[in-house]
Amino acid sequence: MKVPTQDKIHKSVGWANVVIARAERACALVLLCSFILILTGGCGPKETPSIKKSRIIAAENIELRKELDRRNKEIEVLKAQYSQKIDEQREQLQKCLQEKEELKEKSRQNIRNQVKGVLDTVLEENKKLREENTKLKAQVEKLQK
Repeated sequence: MKVPTQDKIHKSVGWANVVIARAERACALVLLCSFILILTGGCGPKETPSIKKSRIIAAENIELRKELDRRNKEIEVLKAQYSQKIDEQREQLQKCLQEKEELKEKSRQNIRNQVKGVLDTVLEENKKLREENTKLKAQVEKLQK
């Protein structure tokens, strides 16, 4: 068997060192590229500010729509309550108007009765006064003759 000489050993070791050095450089390059990609890429897909704003606005719109729906439901409940109260008040108003008309009619009837009573009394007195006037005229004529 032949023993390798020092030059040959040195050349083969040198060649191995070159391969190892190249492998280390390639590994370092891969690690460096990976590190750069991770730093520039972040944890998720990078969004532009307009996309972020759009998402924030969309979420805000959803919340506002929910709030609007809640308010609309409240409005419907209040409308129902007030509608019922308004119906009750309209009924009361109709009753009051009817009572007012009845009282007006009673008042008119009372006035008619009072006027009729006064008129009857006045007519009766007028009749008596005419009769008395006629008698007095007759007496005056008798006395003048």
